[in-house]
Amino acid sequence: MARGINTKCLHLEEEEGSCNNYGAISYPIYQTATYAHPAVGQSTGFDYSRLQNPTREHLEKIVATLENGIDALAFSTGMAAISLMMELFRPGDHLIVDADLYGGSIRLFDNVSSKNGIQFSHIDCWKEDVESFVTENTKAIYIETPTNPMMNVTDIAALAKIAKKHDLLLIVDNTFLSPYFQNPLDLGADIVVHSGTKFLGGHNDTLAGFLVTNREDISEKFRFLIKTTGAGLAPLDSWLILRGIKTLGIRMEQAQKNALQIARWLKKQKSVTCVIYPGFPEHPGYEIMKKQARGFGSMLTFQLENKEFALSILEKVRMIKFAESLGGVETLITYPTTQTHADVPREIRERNGITESTLRLSVGIEDVQDLLDEFEKGICRNRGRIIWQKEILILIKVVNRKKYQVSEI
Repeated sequence: MARGINTKCLHLEEEEGSCNNYGAISYPIYQTATYAHPAVGQSTGFDYSRLQNPTREHLEKIVATLENGIDALAFSTGMAAISLMMELFRPGDHLIVDADLYGGSIRLFDNVSSKNGIQFSHIDCWKEDVESFVTENTKAIYIETPTNPMMNVTDIAALAKIAKKHDLLLIVDNTFLSPYFQNPLDLGADIVVHSGTKFLGGHNDTLAGFLVTNREDISEKFRFLIKTTGAGLAPLDSWLILRGIKTLGIRMEQAQKNALQIARWLKKQKSVTCVIYPGFPEHPGYEIMKKQARGFGSMLTFQLENKEFALSILEKVRMIKFAESLGGVETLITYPTTQTHADVPREIRERNGITESTLRLSVGIEDVQDLLDEFEKGICRNRGRIIWQKEILILIKVVNRKKYQVSEI
């Protein structure tokens, strides 16, 4: 009988029954660059930490188990993982990629991969006819679901059928939901991408990335590439991610609970014109999420009345931090226009729905009432102040038209 995911976060079944590492409950940090060989032609199983390190290996086994894959590789960052993955492709190859992606992925594809001769079709995979974009040189489909930051949801199983029909790789960035809520490999994906910095680490204290696969041929290629390019995760960072994964389940559940309450509160505010959260029944991807995931996550995006109001909220938050990144225990608010998607051309941002009034929220595990109190101060009171300021400006304009000084009012 398969073990539950919370148990998988804590225990590696293949290592149970032994008393390795002197019985240490917390897996040791093997902070070493190289390893002594017993004799010529003999090895302890580890030769050089660029190739592999015991702490990193243990982490990779845990992540592979969580995603129901046969192999996982840990990298220095999420972008390092995606960059290595792109080495699977050659000049002239064509990829179909989601239009709404993390800005760093768009930057890599459009400025580095394209320079290397790889072609891209950026489409809304959640609503367009993906199969109509397949050409004779198409090699893969790359998606996020939900997408960053507009929370679009794509049917992974449906896309997997198209990929299999045309012998394409299906690559899914699963960062927003983590393996706790969603397992793309079980739905037909070939490769899963994670920014381990986010929910897997969960404490905003380290960087990491992962590639997970259930195919031996892809695993072999990835192992050769990580050995050759040297982007593997360091021992201490590996241990920090291991530590974070232990509490993945309880963090995801609490953050999701908070996110739903905050999303409902935001919907009631006059200054909020739109709240995008896949846990709302009216979200276009709600039924798909219910089918392919075990939860809706703790990420949401909302639109304000105008740019000035959005900026005023960012200036007023105190406990909630105005910062990039997501998935940590602390609640973070992000301004995609100047942060995560700053390098994405404005016309592309706007096409995807990202405006100067868009804010993205990564909900943490604080007491939700404290978060709501902070929003109450930042949104309700700010709206009154901004309206008052606008009325004063209108009054000044009226007075000036009558050629009076403001001081004479």
